[in-house]
Amino acid sequence: MALFGEKKDEKPTTGAVPVRREENNVSVRAGEVHTLLGKGSEFDGKLTFEGQVRIDGKFTGQINTKDTLVIGEGARVSAEISAGTVIVNGVVEGNIKATQSIELHQPGRVKGSVETPALSMERGVILEGTCKMESLGGKGAAVGVGAPAAVAAAPHK
Repeated sequence: MALFGEKKDEKPTTGAVPVRREENNVSVRAGEVHTLLGKGSEFDGKLTFEGQVRIDGKFTGQINTKDTLVIGEGARVSAEISAGTVIVNGVVEGNIKATQSIELHQPGRVKGSVETPALSMERGVILEGTCKMESLGGKGAAVGVGAPAAVAAAPHK
């Protein structure tokens, strides 16, 4: 035992390496954060995270990530959002900027500008604002730049 022989500034070393594990039949890499802001919860502030976060409650403020944000059905988000991928099933009031993609699913609503290289929108979604689509390098064609867009797709039957 070398308890008394260790120097205070030395930290014991371990052979720990990142491991993959299964959680609820979903493969999770070490270092990923999976968080849920559930129904009935409210949060006001700045949210910065790695991994995937799902919001099913109310959020007001600012959201920043390079990863994935999911706005669940019934969620109400009033925020400036900057993310890698944003998936909207609820209501968002504020601007969304995504470096990878934005997915708008029915019965989602967005009131604000969206900027992304890839946008998908289901029938029944409401988008009230501006839309700008261009490649990550900034050399792609812009769509709807500066022009307000009010889109209400017909309900799917």
